[in-house]
Amino acid sequence: QVQLVESGGGLVQPGGSLGLSCGASGRISRLNVMGWYRQAPGKQRELVASITSGTRTNYADSVKGRFTISRDNAKNTVYLQMNSLKPEDTAVYYCRFHDVLRAVNFWGQGTQVTVSS
Repeated sequence: QVQLVESGGGLVQPGGSLGLSCGASGRISRLNVMGWYRQAPGKQRELVASITSGTRTNYADSVKGRFTISRDNAKNTVYLQMNSLKPEDTAVYYCRFHDVLRAVNFWGQGTQVTVSS
């Protein structure tokens, strides 16, 4: 089992910035992918950004150039820096840990990000 604890999020005005973090604990496989997903009301959960244990990154087109994902492997923590936020970024953001060898996913509890004036 892997436990994920998210922090960050909140209310921000359009054009503002927020940072999210997610710490993993438990049975941490060295081969993993950590990422952030989001789900807005009435919409499906979608990938925002992901980063492998080898620090290869992937971003949704909608956030490229505005969001940056990073990780600290020593702390088993992934970060998401969100800049130039838009109202359409409003959603619950979920952290995901993917164990590559066991092909299983673990999810955080979610944190609300609201972009509104």
